[in-house]
Amino acid sequence: MFTGIVTEKGRIRAISGDGVRRFEIEAPYDADTIALGASIAHAGACLTVVEVVAMPEGCWFAVEVSPETLRLTTLGNWQVGDPVNLERALAIGEELGGHLVTGHVDGLGELIDLREEGEWLVLSVRPPSDLNRFIARKGSITVDGVSLTVNAVTRDSFDLMIIPHTAEVTTLGALQVGAHVNLEVDLMARYAARLSEFSPT
Repeated sequence: MFTGIVTEKGRIRAISGDGVRRFEIEAPYDADTIALGASIAHAGACLTVVEVVAMPEGCWFAVEVSPETLRLTTLGNWQVGDPVNLERALAIGEELGGHLVTGHVDGLGELIDLREEGEWLVLSVRPPSDLNRFIARKGSITVDGVSLTVNAVTRDSFDLMIIPHTAEVTTLGALQVGAHVNLEVDLMARYAARLSEFSPT
């Protein structure tokens, strides 16, 4: 489990493989704190560490990604040098700063508008139509691994207000209109919708 609080921005240092894609990612983490098999969220997608190598500053680690994950997330478009939002798995007893996030991407959203309001950055995102019912004003959603509060909802899109700190320490501040983002809807919204299907009529 994760919280949607991005702890670091990593960088893609190498990509290899066809059927199963291997990504090597540079990060400021201490190599000794990352065990083989550890789960780390990458732009909201939970991936398993298969190799770790210490560097003078931080480390690089490798993850392997299946064709299905490449198809259903933005990971299939990653290029060497791209930044990536990283979050280590939540440990029991740690502060839950965002909301409960599984690291399982539900679908791709498209950034359809971007504007500044004072110091805030407002993003308008169009989600897949089957996710609309899980997105509510003042509810939570994870966008490229970042836990955010939905500011407004229309028939086919939702708005997010990004504070300057979040824009700076995550990849959200560099997004451009037309970009695609990984979305994970709130677990509570998903279960509430499922329960409603069994409500007596």
